[in-house]
Amino acid sequence: GIVLVAINPYEKLPIYEEDAIYAYSGQNMGDMDPHIFAVAEEAYKQMARDEKNQSIIVSGESGAGKTVSAKYAMRFFTTVGGSASKTNIESKVLASNPIMEAIGNAKTTRNDNSSRFGKYIEIGFDKGYHIIGANMSTYLLEKSRVVFQAEDERNYHIFYQLCASSSLPEFKDLGLSKYWNLPV
Repeated sequence: GIVLVAINPYEKLPIYEEDAIYAYSGQNMGDMDPHIFAVAEEAYKQMARDEKNQSIIVSGESGAGKTVSAKYAMRFFTTVGGSASKTNIESKVLASNPIMEAIGNAKTTRNDNSSRFGKYIEIGFDKGYHIIGANMSTYLLEKSRVVFQAEDERNYHIFYQLCASSSLPEFKDLGLSKYWNLPV
C-alpha cells in the first residue's frame, strides 16, 4: 500500500489548516504533494466507491508525530464527511486522549509525552459517509515501565499526577492513600 513518512517539525505549520483539507478533498493520489490528507482522501474515496472498510496505518519512531497524524486524518474525515459542525466527533474522540495519555504515556529520552501503547481508532460512517461515531482501543501497553524505567526516563504520567494531587481533598475520595502511604 501507500506509505507516508511523517516527520515531526516540532512547530505548527500552515499545511494542516482547513484550506489544505479542501485542497486535497476530491483529488487523486499523486496529483498533489504527499500529505496525510492525500492518504485520508484516498481511503475515504475507496470506502465510498467500493463500500468496503479501509485502514490507515500510522507508524514511525518515537516522537515522529503518529498521534498528531491520526488527529489530522480524523479532522479530514469530519470536515469532508460533513459532520465537523454537526456532531464534532473528532473533539469527542480526542477528549478522551488526556486521560489515556496520563495512563499510557511516559517521559522518555526522546519525547516528554511518549505513548507507550498503540492506538486503534475505529470510525463509523453512515450510508451517506458522514461520521456517526468512533471507538478507540489501546494495545501493547509497556508493562515493564511500571516497575522499571531507563536512566533519564520517567514512569507513566498517572503516578506523578496522583502524587502531585495527594494533598487535594478529591484525592481522599479515590481511596488510594492506604496503598500509596501518602499523607492526605
